[in-house]
Amino acid sequence: MRGLTGKRIVICGGATGIGAATAVRLAEEGCRVLIGDVNVAGAEETAGRIIAAGGTALAAGFDLSDEASVRTLMDRAVSDLGGVNGLFNVGADLSPGTIGHDGDLSAMDAAVWRRTLEVNLIGYAHSCRAVIPLLLERGGGAIVNTSSNAAFVGEPLRPAYAASKAGVNALTRHVASRWGKKGIRCNGVSPGMVLSETGMTHMSEEFLAAGLVGTRSTRLGRPSDLAAVVAFLLSDDAEWINGQTWSIDGGGSLRD
Repeated sequence: MRGLTGKRIVICGGATGIGAATAVRLAEEGCRVLIGDVNVAGAEETAGRIIAAGGTALAAGFDLSDEASVRTLMDRAVSDLGGVNGLFNVGADLSPGTIGHDGDLSAMDAAVWRRTLEVNLIGYAHSCRAVIPLLLERGGGAIVNTSSNAAFVGEPLRPAYAASKAGVNALTRHVASRWGKKGIRCNGVSPGMVLSETGMTHMSEEFLAAGLVGTRSTRLGRPSDLAAVVAFLLSDDAEWINGQTWSIDGGGSLRD
């Protein structure tokens, strides 16, 4: 892709899954990546794979829900990479204690809502806020936020998660509208059902089969599918795309 070689990209949530696959893809495209995650061992493992393949990667522990931690991660990018050209927000609290208790409103747990919004939405606002001045110093740059089809499909459960992702879409449009004329692009990706790198998943075979029936594709998603689109949106080839959130879901959703 055009214009990725040498770019410095911060990945907020790159230890596993889509974040890790994107870190690997960006390094293959010639980017230098800083992989931040609360899962420090996972971030270090991903960075190690990139380095072993001849790429440039650093790992750092950080907490997306902690504004000071987010700022420290950006400071690390400046000190160790020499600046920032792009940001990929992909972290989310998908722990059983949080999303596993995200029931319908009749069973609402306000603590689950607060934790979900603190990580999935306010955390993204913190990272965007921290990176924007760094991008402006370099004449602009690109941000990609991870949303979800849960933001618009109307699920019977997970309303806190859906609300957080709807908020991410609004945040994406805000950043594009406020700083687009200053050279900052902000877009989003909305994944469908994505298997892990190994194909292993905690979801039942019945759930996976139903997910496949609901797509217009021959298979379920892979982290590499999202990584390819994120790399494109961070590249110069996407320089006239701003404020958009794309569904990357094998045709599971059809919308304008």
